[in-house]
Amino acid sequence: MSFKPLTRRDWFADLAGGLGGVALASMLPREAGAAPVGTHFEPKAKRVLQIFCPGAASHIDLWDYKPELQKRSGEEPPASAQMVTFQGKNGALMGSPWAFKPRGSSGKPITELLPHLGGWADEIAFVHSMTSKTNTHGPGCVFMNTGFTLEGFPSAGAWVSYALGSANDNLPTYVAIPDVRGEPPAGPANWGAGFLPAEHQAIVFNAQTPIRNLERPASISGAEEDATRDFLGFLNQKHAAEHPGDTELQARIAAYALAGRMQLSAPEAADLSRESKATRDLYGADDTNPLKAAYARNCLLARRLLERGVRFVNLFCASRASGVDGLLNWDAHKTLQADYERHCPVLDQPTAALLQDLKTLGLLEDTLVVWATEFGRMPTHQQGTVGRDHNPNAFTVWFAGAGVKGGVSYGATDEFGGKSVENVATPYDFHATMLHLLGIDHERLTWYHNGINRRLTDVHGHVIREILS
Repeated sequence: MSFKPLTRRDWFADLAGGLGGVALASMLPREAGAAPVGTHFEPKAKRVLQIFCPGAASHIDLWDYKPELQKRSGEEPPASAQMVTFQGKNGALMGSPWAFKPRGSSGKPITELLPHLGGWADEIAFVHSMTSKTNTHGPGCVFMNTGFTLEGFPSAGAWVSYALGSANDNLPTYVAIPDVRGEPPAGPANWGAGFLPAEHQAIVFNAQTPIRNLERPASISGAEEDATRDFLGFLNQKHAAEHPGDTELQARIAAYALAGRMQLSAPEAADLSRESKATRDLYGADDTNPLKAAYARNCLLARRLLERGVRFVNLFCASRASGVDGLLNWDAHKTLQADYERHCPVLDQPTAALLQDLKTLGLLEDTLVVWATEFGRMPTHQQGTVGRDHNPNAFTVWFAGAGVKGGVSYGATDEFGGKSVENVATPYDFHATMLHLLGIDHERLTWYHNGINRRLTDVHGHVIREILS
């Protein structure tokens, strides 16, 4: 075997290529992985939009109407209810401060706080019997997004990226859109790739903050950048010709090429100025409430990404907890009414407009939309407050869009909404159903890690077929 001597010119060329690689790799994942796994059967959905409300949005104040709770509000909870609190002692039973109104032909009762989303009752499948393993926000959010309470596991979006790959060679496969108020509890653990190849983690940006490191530095001209790319391309092609079996190099070249294409395509996808005034008004993108307007613009961004082939979008409405409970997210320990009358208008119109826009464009036919939070809240007031404590034993999630039977409710909580008692569901079932609609058998989607074939659903989960069309 002979070796070509390394000249000074070669050394500088390799150095230039390496530095260029570092710069480009900072924009996109470091390594491209194997080919997508593909589907196991015919899918109903091609893409997923997950809307997540951090802070444990109260099921009994939004989606899960409990007449008995309203009737007995102010009474002490019966001992048989076995209500266990998290942060403080139980007070009396506390009915919702808001009326529930039957909506649609299904007559589904939904809080008056969500008049726009209530109009979608006939196209939503509610799962009222969701439960969690934890009553702590960080682990709860991570559990709902990764299937594990510990950090370091791949998110659902990362698993979908690994399974299905990209539907647009010019945009990321997976995008997380954090709220303008900040990241959710546990932050990047909600959208990380865990032990999957790094290319499957989400690219994070929103309507207020563009993709990091995408713009060319002002000190570098377009001509210089083009020349650098051409030079790198020459070196890579030369090396590839000398090492035809080096698939990692080919994968890296593809990743760098995608980074370059994103410089053109991503700004266009995020350019909301291209939207008409009628569309912006539909979403409330110019609302006088700055939080609502910011979330509305994120909803618009989500639609633009989905219609351009982004496979999985995580859209967050609210952020992590602050020094004041319920100020930045749905964690209403002390002042339920004031908190939710602040949060619900932010969520309602923009989310309903996003559903309507997807439907108008024909995208709802093959887009799965899911709404989730990390756990529910207690049917009592937290002692000494007019808020509700954490409740991992009962909460609601919902599905809409591709392959979903609208106007149905699955599972049920007890008469007060304190505990799931009928068709009890878990995040494993939530994820199994999501993957099923994408044409993926959750038991067959695995990655070998530390001696175990890991799954999004761990060793659990069943498809909730009752909500499928």
